[in-house]
Amino acid sequence: MTHVFVAPHPDDVALSCGGLIASLRELGQNVTILTVFSGTGDASSLTGYQREALGFGTKAVWPNTMAFNRANVGNDYPSSVAGEPAPWLAAEDRLAATQAAADASARRFWQRASWYRRADIHAGAGTGPDGVPQQGAVLTDELVAARTAGDVMASRRLEDERYAAFAEASIVFLDLPDAVFRGYEGDEQLLGAVRADDPAPVEILRTEIARLEPQKVYFPLGVGGHVDHQLMRSVGVALLGTETSWLMPDPEWAGIVAFYEDLPYAYWSDFTRLEELPADALAAIPSGVALTPEYAATSEVIERKIRGIALYESQMDRLFTGVQAMGDAIRAQADRIGRLGGIPGGAERYWATSLL
Repeated sequence: MTHVFVAPHPDDVALSCGGLIASLRELGQNVTILTVFSGTGDASSLTGYQREALGFGTKAVWPNTMAFNRANVGNDYPSSVAGEPAPWLAAEDRLAATQAAADASARRFWQRASWYRRADIHAGAGTGPDGVPQQGAVLTDELVAARTAGDVMASRRLEDERYAAFAEASIVFLDLPDAVFRGYEGDEQLLGAVRADDPAPVEILRTEIARLEPQKVYFPLGVGGHVDHQLMRSVGVALLGTETSWLMPDPEWAGIVAFYEDLPYAYWSDFTRLEELPADALAAIPSGVALTPEYAATSEVIERKIRGIALYESQMDRLFTGVQAMGDAIRAQADRIGRLGGIPGGAERYWATSLL
């Protein structure tokens, strides 16, 4: 059983739900972040607006230095003589066997946690001698190559993985293409109506979430109207109307599904009531299901939430003009929501579902 937080993009869950996630982990609850639109497309055909929306052109946040990639550290002694491997080097087949044993040991070690890291015996990027990650995320060859080629989504995924490690949460990337790779252009389209040829990936999400046996699953409410957030809200609403399947039984989604208020959009618009959403936003919720506000106090965890958001360095200037401004905004939003719910010290608000 786990609390599943559905993020349209890397950073959405940290911004909107970082306080609740920190509180859940302090209580020993399992947390999984499901990042949906983390995939890529043809970057060469993107317009200037689309590139800016993805974060192209922002400062690099994963420097190729010793601290982040130990592949840069040379050997103390020559690894070969006249082209022949040094006699003390292990053969590849022995290394593979040792790696398999290390992986099994790492899984056993982390079985009590909600996340797992590979114990890289090759002292790969970001790992210490004991295989425990140190600085940065796990820089797989695949992600490093993509980043080097200018793939901004690879950098954002690395930030997301780094946040998951910080939050002690597991993370799943579905790698569906971001809206800008699906042809949305300009604020009018990106923050407008979802195209008829761009359906919500209901079955993909339903299958993945059911596999995680959720105790609770949190979807964006769609405040601000970003099309990817709207699609994820549609998935949450669709689950509430899911009929029990004989082949793959579903849980009773009412009571499990909840909706979170999307930051920074809710902060920018001073979102207060569900009535401020478009009239059809929640129209498909079954008549027998009610939405009620619930508050997660953040006074004890607000600074941890801010530190977690700051890990998304590629987004700080674009969204908040810097880390300090981000912290001020997060504190102000928590105070505002706390006052709405009568929660001293600040809060996050969620809209829980239940059967009438």
